[in-house]
Amino acid sequence: MFAASGLRSLKLIHRSMSSFAAVQRGAEATESLRLFFRNEKGDLISPFHDIPMFNNADKQVFNMVCEVPRFSNAKMEMATKEPLNPIKQDIKKGKLRYVANVFPYHGYLWNYGAIPQTWEDPSHRDERTQCNGDNDPIDVCEIGHRIGKRGDVIAVKVLGALAMIDEGETDWKIIAIDVNDPLAEKLNDISDVQREMPGLLDATVTWFRVYKIPDGKPPNKFAFNDEFQGADFARSIVLETHAQWKSLVAGQTSSELAIGNTTLATQASVDATTAEGTFNSAAEVGPAAPIASSVDTWRHVT
Repeated sequence: MFAASGLRSLKLIHRSMSSFAAVQRGAEATESLRLFFRNEKGDLISPFHDIPMFNNADKQVFNMVCEVPRFSNAKMEMATKEPLNPIKQDIKKGKLRYVANVFPYHGYLWNYGAIPQTWEDPSHRDERTQCNGDNDPIDVCEIGHRIGKRGDVIAVKVLGALAMIDEGETDWKIIAIDVNDPLAEKLNDISDVQREMPGLLDATVTWFRVYKIPDGKPPNKFAFNDEFQGADFARSIVLETHAQWKSLVAGQTSSELAIGNTTLATQASVDATTAEGTFNSAAEVGPAAPIASSVDTWRHVT
């Protein structure tokens, strides 16, 4: 089920996640909802491009942007094609997307999000999976005990990786834990997760395999015979996607994604006035819309 690597216990010195703040525009459970990000100075930033990939100077702790808190259903993600890349709810066939509750699961099993300053290049064919990238930042499943909040920036320790093949695209799932979690000191590799949290890795593979079946999609597949890879391997994947992101944000790779940023001093950088204009042009905060009770329905698959 998993392949171990040589990463051992680390002394983790990290930034507080309070260095960044998510600020809402629009209304919950509507297409207008956007979560923009500000840094400790109050300046608008892109969570995709401006939040550093590494959380500490030793480059052993990564930042994770939480898009979907554990047990919730709304499929939230960074808007990679919009200026400043705020978090918004995904839309499929003209409707807000909610992930189905495939029995016995309710919503996501972990705090789900992405590592900033990474990108799975759709023009790059991964020789390990024989598939191209999915055009998104690399995904993270944070397995700690705390239920995160949408927009949290969490300092995480990378523990392993699962190579999912989603509709013919490589879609890496990084397994990580909040460095402040009570279990963090005991978890340094994917084998530690199996020992300390038995059943979680099996459930993770099952969840990713079946979660799109209620939407009429086939089961997802995985490289490496469905096995998790260890921490060293996972870190190497993150660094590969960081290199691909560097090419993207430098304008060296053709893409329709929005690469505007406020801190990187690239040709796509925007000034504070432009950034504030983007923020102010978004819908004003409004009352949340009701969510249909069908979102909580159990779905049974074989």
